[in-house]
Amino acid sequence: MANIELRYGDTHFYFDHDPSRFEVVTPQPAPPPMTDVEIGRRFDEPIGSAPLDEIIKHGDKILIVVPDATREAACGQVVNLLVRRLIAAGVGAADLSIIFATGIHRPVSPQERSEILTPFIAQRIRTIDHTPRDITRLVRIGETAGGVPIELNRALFEHDLVILIGGVSFHYFAGFTGGRKLVCPGLASTRTISGTHKIAFDCEKMSRRDGVGPGLLGGNPVHEAFVEAASHANPGFLFNTIVDDHGALIDLYCGHWLTSHENASSRLNERNSVAVNGKRTLVIASCGGYPYDINMIQAHKTLDAATRACEEGGTVILLAECRDGLGRDDFLKWFDVENSGDLAIRLCGSYQVNGQTAWSLLTKAERFEVRIVTELPEAKTAAMRMQKFGSLAAALEGLDSRSGYILPSAARLKIDA
Repeated sequence: MANIELRYGDTHFYFDHDPSRFEVVTPQPAPPPMTDVEIGRRFDEPIGSAPLDEIIKHGDKILIVVPDATREAACGQVVNLLVRRLIAAGVGAADLSIIFATGIHRPVSPQERSEILTPFIAQRIRTIDHTPRDITRLVRIGETAGGVPIELNRALFEHDLVILIGGVSFHYFAGFTGGRKLVCPGLASTRTISGTHKIAFDCEKMSRRDGVGPGLLGGNPVHEAFVEAASHANPGFLFNTIVDDHGALIDLYCGHWLTSHENASSRLNERNSVAVNGKRTLVIASCGGYPYDINMIQAHKTLDAATRACEEGGTVILLAECRDGLGRDDFLKWFDVENSGDLAIRLCGSYQVNGQTAWSLLTKAERFEVRIVTELPEAKTAAMRMQKFGSLAAALEGLDSRSGYILPSAARLKIDA
C-alpha cells in the first residue's frame, strides 16, 4: 500500500491506496523555490521590455495590480522585492498604490490583505479596493471589436506607470489566468466582465464556444477580448509567477505584459499538462487545498479537470472545503431548472457570469456521478446534483471494484486523455 496526502482547506486527508489500482497524476517535479537573489536576476532580464530601472521616471506615480484571495501567486515575495527596489530607485512610498484585481469577487479582508502583500507592505503602502459597480471609479473607454463596452477602474489612468503581478495557471475557458486578466476582468466593470465572459458560450449551439478551453490562447475569442480591453490600460510591466503545490514561487517571467505572459503560459503548459493512459471509472480529485477550494465557483475548476480523466458515467470524488460557501449568494438559483439544456436557454436569455459556471458544473453532474467531500450544506450540494459525504472514506464506499486516478492538485493540471 502507498500513502498520499490530499489537501482540503488548510488540512488534509491521508489516503492509503493500492498502486496497482490507482495511478497518481501530478505535474513535472517542481524545482526548489526561488530565492530573492534569483528573483532579482529575473527583474534585470525582462522579456520584450527594458528593465524597470530604465522605465521609471522621477516623480512617477505607480500603481501595482495584484490578485485577490482566490489566487495562489506567491505575490507577497514579489511585491516585497519590487517595492524595495522602487523605493531604492527614488520612488516615494507616497507615490505607490496597490489595487486588488477582484473582478466581481468579494473584497479582500484585512487578514487576506496582509497575506497577499505581507504585513510589511500592507502596513506601509496605500491599497485600493475595486468595485465593479461603482460608476464613480470607472472610466468608459469605448467598445471591443465585438461590441463589448470597455469600462475600467479609474486608478489605471490616474498613475504614470501600471505594474501587474499575477500567477499563471490554467483557466477552463480563458486558457490561462494572469496577465491581461488582472486588468480585464480583474479591474473591469460588471458590464465589461459579463460581456467578455459571455463570448465563451455559443447560444446557437447551446454549448461552449469553439476555441475556448484550458491551455488555449491562440484563436481563443475570450482571451482576445481580454487583451483588447486590457490594452487600453497600457500596462508598463508584468510579473508572471508559477507556484508549486504549496504556493512557493518556482518560476518567474517578467517584462512586456503580453509577451512575458505568453512565455509563462507556454512554460506552465509544458510542466503542468499531463497525458493519462485512457479514461477510468473513478477519479479522486483534490483542489489542492486553500485557496483553490475557497468556494464552489473556484472548486468547479478542479471538477472540470477531473472529468477529463473520467469515463462517461464514471464517478468523481471531489475534495473541496468551500469555507466561503458557493462564492456568490445567487449562484444556487441557476440550478432551479430541469436540466442543463434548460439552464442554457435561461443563460442565453439573461446572461450572468456565474450562470455559465453553473451550466458547466451541471453538465458534469449529469454526465458523471459526483461525490463531494465539503463543508457546504447538503441541501446546496443536492441542488447542484452532487452527493455530499463527510469524509473520503465514506465517499469511497461501494467503489472497491473501481480502478482510477488520484489528482492531488487538480486545479493546477490540464488533463489530456
